[in-house]
Amino acid sequence: MKKQIINRALFGIPSGIAIGYLVTIIISAIFAKGHYSPAPPELIERMGNEINAVILQTILCAVMGAGFAASSVIWEIENWSIAKQSGIYFVIISLITLPIAYFANWMEHSLTGFISYFGIFIAIYLIVWFIQYLVWKRKVKAINEKVKGKSGN
Repeated sequence: MKKQIINRALFGIPSGIAIGYLVTIIISAIFAKGHYSPAPPELIERMGNEINAVILQTILCAVMGAGFAASSVIWEIENWSIAKQSGIYFVIISLITLPIAYFANWMEHSLTGFISYFGIFIAIYLIVWFIQYLVWKRKVKAINEKVKGKSGN
């Protein structure tokens, strides 16, 4: 399992960077009025310039990608219930995401900002979890249908 965690983490690094970059494009397209905004203005100010902010944000996205990918092995622990897997995965990715979001200035540095960000994070987690649940439920149903078809012959 350690090898699998390491391999997934290594795959997650470029994935996290790519997703982070896509997010900056989407946010720029929606909010930046025709300009590209590679990092939050607060992060740029704190880091002294845009390139330092982008480097830090890229590193943080890499860490987040590695953490999400590595922790996905939780879904393969067959003797754990779906509730236990979901809860532990949620705690792990929360412990990864929330400090990164704070340091990257993706959230306002206030209690209201934290609560808002965490609320959005929970909503996204639940939506993705539910979609994945439906996908796997459909796959299991298809497998069961094939098994029934073979055993009925």
